[in-house]
Amino acid sequence: MRPLWSGSISFGLVNIPVGLYSATSHKQALGLDLLRDSDHSRIHYKKVAEADGKEVPKEHIVKGYEYEKGKYVVLTQEDFQRVEIKSNQTVDIREFVNLADIEPQYFDEPYYLAPLKNGDKAYTLLRGVLEKTGLAGIAKVVIRPPREHLAVLKPLDGLLMLETMHFPEELRDPSELPAPKAAVGEKEMNMALTLVKEMSAKWEPSKYHDEYRECLMKIIEQKVKAGGKALPAPKHEERPGKDKVIDLVSLLQSSLGETKTSTGKKARKTKTHRKTEHRKAA
Repeated sequence: MRPLWSGSISFGLVNIPVGLYSATSHKQALGLDLLRDSDHSRIHYKKVAEADGKEVPKEHIVKGYEYEKGKYVVLTQEDFQRVEIKSNQTVDIREFVNLADIEPQYFDEPYYLAPLKNGDKAYTLLRGVLEKTGLAGIAKVVIRPPREHLAVLKPLDGLLMLETMHFPEELRDPSELPAPKAAVGEKEMNMALTLVKEMSAKWEPSKYHDEYRECLMKIIEQKVKAGGKALPAPKHEERPGKDKVIDLVSLLQSSLGETKTSTGKKARKTKTHRKTEHRKAA
């Protein structure tokens, strides 16, 4: 894995040499092109002027900010250079806060930080402090100039993870949406609590995968085998109408029944497996 850049973590007078690595992979994304249906010719977009619909050459395209309706101030490359924040490849920690106090909506994109030469001891020390205290470092970092990011530095599986964050002004105010105020009975609450407890399990991300991508790939493979011909129409399951009254208690009771049946099957399967293993061992 190649680092995006090599730099350092800085807090106080301490500098820890590190490499920054992307923690996500986009290799599995399906690349679909837009085509003309008659001959499968690829479609390209043209940049046209709103005033007359004419295509505008690249050299005549500028960036502007609309300060009043229909009035723009044009920004040149020199203007952007005046505010450009150069990347000094430093994770500049400004303060340490309780990680649990950071609301999930602030997190954006994860990166890994790995120690470079002569940085192991200081890196391990910082990671250990964060693990013991439950604190996280709030930092400013430039990953790809000129954009500066707010970021959080936290321990994860023996490494330090840097996760870029949204600035407060980038988040929408949840109060813009009406919060539900439906009355919930004690019986419904107790049944819901029981159902949630029955469905509780240890978090194992490997159990989950992109079913949409897998299904789409199967369809693509089927169409390739069929020479591009249309496939039979899929069977659609009927869904309850939007206005249908939901009997919450019945749904909870049915869900609890299914959960107990599923749990029983898993338990019997595990018991049978253990007996088989015991016989083999004997």
